[in-house]
Amino acid sequence: MLKKERQSFILRRVNLHNKVLSSDLSQEMKVSEDTIRRDLNELSDDGKVIKVHGGALSKSFHLSLKSSNVYSLDEKKTIAEKASQLIKDGMFVMTTGGTTIIELAKALPSELSATFITGSLPVAYEYIHHPNIEVIFIGDKISKSAQISVGGEAISKIRQIKADLCFLGTNAIDIPNGLTDSDWEVVQIKKAMIDSSEKVISLTIAEKLNSTQRIKICPITEIDVLITELNNNNDLLKPYHETGIEIL
Repeated sequence: MLKKERQSFILRRVNLHNKVLSSDLSQEMKVSEDTIRRDLNELSDDGKVIKVHGGALSKSFHLSLKSSNVYSLDEKKTIAEKASQLIKDGMFVMTTGGTTIIELAKALPSELSATFITGSLPVAYEYIHHPNIEVIFIGDKISKSAQISVGGEAISKIRQIKADLCFLGTNAIDIPNGLTDSDWEVVQIKKAMIDSSEKVISLTIAEKLNSTQRIKICPITEIDVLITELNNNNDLLKPYHETGIEIL
């Protein structure tokens, strides 16, 4: 694989999953980790990724308050519009972080009166500008890579709440493995939110369907609703229909 091809592959991976590990990229592309590190250094010098120890972070995710930088923005806006229709006055709604959840926050109708619970700094920033919703911020240690509160105190606070809906920003999803992610601490937060909610909704662009990461969040059977930018009768969604998940 030529350098240009490798770097294009890396950029797609990092924008799709927000974070990549050098070791995973090395295995996927069958090149040395030294080669991957050089590619990541070049991409970082060009301002295309944020280089961190052991891998890289998405530039678009970390500039998420600037919508023009968001990967697959139009698709995420479509997902957000669909998701916003599920929220009714008086509901308690838990949300994780991520650019799709930020678009959901922006898509909330101005007349909506509900309570939103999150540990995500960028998402909370959007919520506090809404005229009629209450915001509960779950505080604890902040994960720099995910921009969300993580740790035992955050999990304890989440477990004190019984939410009507839980909207999950999705890193990877497939039928054999369910929802998966690459960040252990973020996975624990998502698990707690699922356990504390009546209905669980996964928000994902279609590119993330049938993909998997190293750490399991929950089996596919724990997802009540799956929302993508696709029409719900798209062939790609047929296997998910067959599991009994509601597709929007």
